Amino acid sequence: MNKPHRTLLPTALAAAVLLALASTPAAAQDNTGSNTTTTDAAAAAKAKQLQTVIVTGTRSSDRTVSSSLTPIDVVSAQVLQQTGTTDLPTALARIIPSLNFPRPAAADTADTQRPAQLRGLSPDQVLVLVNGKRWHPGAILLNNGVIGRGSQPVDLNTIPLSAIDHIEVLRDGASAQYGSDAIAGVINVILKKGPKGGDVEVSGGQYSAGDGRQWLGSANFGIPLGNDQGWLRLALESGNEDNTNRAGPDNRSPAWRALGVNFRQGDPWVHSNNVLLNAQYDITPNVQFYTFGHYGRRNSISPAFFRYGLNSPSPRSPLMASMYPDGFLPLENADSFDQSLVAGLRGTLDGWRWDVSANAGGNRVSYETQNSMNFAYFHDFGSSPAVFDDGILKANQQSFDIDIAKDLQVGWLPNAVTVAFGTEYLRQSYQISPGDLPSWYVGTSGTPGGAQGFAGWQPVNAVNAARHDVAEYLDFETNLTDKLGASLAVRHEDYSDFGNTTSGSLSARYDFTDSFALRGSASTGFRAPALGQEYFSQVSSLYFANGNSAGLPAGIYNSGLVPVGSQIATLLGSEALKPEKSRNYTLGAVWNPTGTLNLSLDVYQIYIDNRIALSGAISTTSPKVVSYLAANGISNLNYSSVNYFTNAGDTRTRGVDFVGSYVSDFGNAGTLTSTLTANYNQNKVTSVKPNPAVLSNLGVNFVRLNRQDIEGYLANSSPRSKLIWNELYTMGNWSVNGTLTRYGRYTSYVSSVASYNPAKGVVDQTFSPKWIFDLSGSYRWQDWTFTLGVDNALNVHPDKNIANNTNNGTLPYSTFSPFGYNGAYAYGKVRYSW
Repeated sequence: MNKPHRTLLPTALAAAVLLALASTPAAAQDNTGSNTTTTDAAAAAKAKQLQTVIVTGTRSSDRTVSSSLTPIDVVSAQVLQQTGTTDLPTALARIIPSLNFPRPAAADTADTQRPAQLRGLSPDQVLVLVNGKRWHPGAILLNNGVIGRGSQPVDLNTIPLSAIDHIEVLRDGASAQYGSDAIAGVINVILKKGPKGGDVEVSGGQYSAGDGRQWLGSANFGIPLGNDQGWLRLALESGNEDNTNRAGPDNRSPAWRALGVNFRQGDPWVHSNNVLLNAQYDITPNVQFYTFGHYGRRNSISPAFFRYGLNSPSPRSPLMASMYPDGFLPLENADSFDQSLVAGLRGTLDGWRWDVSANAGGNRVSYETQNSMNFAYFHDFGSSPAVFDDGILKANQQSFDIDIAKDLQVGWLPNAVTVAFGTEYLRQSYQISPGDLPSWYVGTSGTPGGAQGFAGWQPVNAVNAARHDVAEYLDFETNLTDKLGASLAVRHEDYSDFGNTTSGSLSARYDFTDSFALRGSASTGFRAPALGQEYFSQVSSLYFANGNSAGLPAGIYNSGLVPVGSQIATLLGSEALKPEKSRNYTLGAVWNPTGTLNLSLDVYQIYIDNRIALSGAISTTSPKVVSYLAANGISNLNYSSVNYFTNAGDTRTRGVDFVGSYVSDFGNAGTLTSTLTANYNQNKVTSVKPNPAVLSNLGVNFVRLNRQDIEGYLANSSPRSKLIWNELYTMGNWSVNGTLTRYGRYTSYVSSVASYNPAKGVVDQTFSPKWIFDLSGSYRWQDWTFTLGVDNALNVHPDKNIANNTNNGTLPYSTFSPFGYNGAYAYGKVRYSW
């Protein structure tokens, strides 16, 4: 009876604190009277922010935030710091409602390189730029049951927050400007510049449960070069995060519960170091040399599923007796090295702006399984290592770009036309190096093989693939009248693996008054299949709930992801991947009725054809499939099911973004900045490609996309709605920052309607909306700033999984949770600036 009151209380408390932040300064204003001079200064500061020149989604040299033809957010370094977090994706997710950044656990390497979504689309459908240059993708491919399943995204965590001046987030398709990946939008990270200023910061904290202790030290500073002809800026960062655990005991019987908590569900242990440099030097008054680069290392340890020992009612294997009689928890160590370097020349010549640059970057991840054993190896050789070298993944990218632009006067137009054109050569490569023999050994005894938890890559998995692309683009942008602005862009690409594609865009904005405008855009775009999607292969240990698409009883099984072009995939109906093609439409309104109140509303619709996804699981245990594969030379598989990447179907995305901000100045009583942003997003699979004929002939229970893909991963496994209400109050040396975030409902789906069985608890689960309240306070003394804060101050957790999805109670929380499930996190920061 009291449950509704417990649900409403945290929300009421959070709202009360935010209302107090909003109302207290107003009362102070009544006591002190108005201050016209200060109010005018606040309005001028807000106007200056709106006049910030943007470089994303435009080639014009004077396009500002307030005059943008498409929806764009500019997030300053100060706003990023106010979020309290130390990693970039989490910071952005707390600011931009259309961005989602879940925290999966016990999902192999997905918790090491967590994916970020924009507008509910795949993480690799967002283009990431640094200083306007394409950033390289990570080597990790997300292949387990997590948000972003099947994507090979950019690792945003490699970019230190201390190096960032601001971030421009373009919420519109931009393939016509930038090429592949920019279907959902563009995240452009702009680095700090100049020789002056810097800071040193130390932060630390832990969760209210007593675990997950974190610390981070960072510094950034500038150095003048050559009598102020240039500068060099360095950002250094080192941090450590202890693991968290919210797992529960096995609840199958008192005998199982007596074993205690053996699984681990939570954030991994992570230690990271990053160095980023940014430099510029004036060779002549009209020619600049510039360069920026990054080197980083992140070492992480994630858990696999616990293997029960001889002290349990059902031991995993009698072979454990000599090594792990009481069972063991395999640990997956991912050691990631990330590096990049961009160098170029830019300048002006007779009014032409030109930029020539070279860009090289890559990610290398070496894997090691610890605290484990290989049953087949032990069976055949009498012993097994406890630590296994599983192999190495590498993803590299190189590009060469030429960009040219000029503002040309055309006699029949009232304003100059920005004409921009250029070309890009892009080369990408992907490598898998096999692990040591014990990590993948299977043998012929029938005993389960491969390192338990994470089997190494076999020599047959080794690959060294590459492709190249040559692109050309042409842009036009102008104000056709004093009220009507427009842009037109076209880009052609020629990929060596799948051929040609052309993208185009048209954008326009009409200012009815100085304070109100309508804007809209229509564009086509594409995303090239990631090399990881074409060539990655792996054997994973996964929990299959009742109703899984492979038709297996509930339990933990080895599942094989095989390359599209491999023999087994081809035999089971795979086809060469084609690029995804998109059509984007956006219509919005911008209203700035005063210098301190700014509102925008944008609706959008995105169609994506040939959506690339992991196929449903294909059981390899049925006699007919076993005989068919054996007749074609494939036998003794080390997995119970396989899947591969496929152009599975078409999707439609519809949504709306709202952004509102208001600055209240109360004179000597301080300033209150209020921001309300919201996103509603609906994804739907509109069609699914027919099943391969060979699988139908074999009578395989297969669907190219299962129900969980159609209703979940590609639709409703992320919240449809998200609202962020932020209040920042500053007075003198003090500031208080409060953020209330509402995450809408999301659903975990049963794989097939045939498996849906309420009597056995095999049903969909919809998770209720949650309100998360973050609060922090800062005090500035001379050049020092001291901050104390609590994220998720009310210690809110997502709904627990229903029984069928908990692996017998051991994994109580869903990997889909958009804010994790660790609970409240308290932290402190000290920063010295100059």
